[in-house]
This record gives sequence, C-alpha cells and structure tokens, in this order.
Amino acid sequence: MTGQIAVVTGGGRGIGKSIAEALAKKSINLVIVGTNYEVAAETSFNLQRLGIKSIAVKADVSNSSDVKNLFDTTLNEFGRVDILVNNAGITRDALIIRMKDEDWDKVININLKGTFLCCKEAVKIMMKQKYGRIINISSIVGFMGNIGQANYSASKAGIAGLTKSIAKEYANRGITVNAVAPGFITTAMTETIPDNIKNEMLRAIPMSRFGTPDDVANAVVFLASPDAGYITGQILHVNGGMYM
Repeated sequence: MTGQIAVVTGGGRGIGKSIAEALAKKSINLVIVGTNYEVAAETSFNLQRLGIKSIAVKADVSNSSDVKNLFDTTLNEFGRVDILVNNAGITRDALIIRMKDEDWDKVININLKGTFLCCKEAVKIMMKQKYGRIINISSIVGFMGNIGQANYSASKAGIAGLTKSIAKEYANRGITVNAVAPGFITTAMTETIPDNIKNEMLRAIPMSRFGTPDDVANAVVFLASPDAGYITGQILHVNGGMYM
C-alpha cells in the first residue's frame, strides 16, 4: 500500500482523523477533506510528520461542484485515487414529530448524497485505473434504528444499500466497495451524552466496553488493503456485539 493515494472526507477530526492516521502509518498519502479548512489543514500537516505527503481540501460533500473540485485537485496533486473513505457526516437529532424539514434534508444531503457524489467522482477515476477501494462509513443505527435519529438512521441505512449497488456495478473493474458500520464509539460528540444513557447502552454491548476511533480505523485499513481484495458489497459491523 506504500505510496497509494487516499481521500478521507471528514478527516480532520474524530473517527475520520483516526482513519487518516491509520492509513498514513501504512505509508499512504492523504487528502484530508472538510468544511473547516483550518482543522483539515492542521491534521494534514501533522500527518506529514509520519513521512507521507498530505494536502487539505475544503469541500461540502453535498455540493457537486465542491466534490468535482476535490477530485480534480487530488488528480492535479497526486495523479490518481486508490482509496476513498466516505466518513463525512452530521447529526440533527429530534423526535420525528419535532424534526424540521431542513434538519431532515441537511442530514440526508451530507451523509447520503455526499457519499453518492464522492463515489460517483471516484469511480470515474478508478475505472481508468482498473483499481480502487471505496469504504463508506455507515452506522449501527442504520440497522437498528434509534429514537430521535430518524434522519441519521435513514441516511446510514441508505449508505448500506448504496454500497451494495455500486459494488455490483463495478466489481468487474477492479473496484471493491464496502462499508463499516460502527456501534457506540467514544468521540467528542458522544461525550456529551448523559451518563445514564451511556450506562444503559453499555449494558447492551456484550463486550462491555465502548469502541474507540482506532477500532473503526483498523477495519477501514483492512478493507482498503490487498488482504480484502475478494471482499466487496459487505457491511463490516464494528460494535462489540451490540448488533449481530
């Protein structure tokens, strides 16, 4: 994998940052994508200390022009795209009777449409290369549902269907398309959840611990590697047994 080029959306912080770091440790060059350029640029700069090349690109993945510019910039800088990790995502939680239309649209546009747009541009490049690895980040709630997350759950369930469809379309072009569905992962965002709710969730996890961003990153690295060359259209659940 040394010298390959990976694009990681939402790669500036949280799980995306851990994924980028894990790929960099495999000597993979990185394009860190985010709406906050300063955060993406800081992560990109720090990754270069691992001996790889990295650039930051500001992009709203729900905007087709931004996505096209992202991949044009990547090609101009590196000449190819070997790995795409669609990690960018947001939440706008509310019970469905209180959920605003704009909060539904925003989550679907970033999480699901953004994944679609990035896959569409990446596939154009990977077809010419006759090689590519696409890993989409879904979620356990896309399979179990969750109170107050109808929009987020729908977007992540949609990613699963999108993954399988694109995998079938391009399996004969040397492109694998898989997804990772994390369970409860400890991040800055989940730290704001009240302790009583976290304790209740912990009791539902057979492994009796929450996951870490590294747990997700390790799964992504595997699916991006030659070791996963005969795996496509699959959803790899990383949840400690919370959902089987």
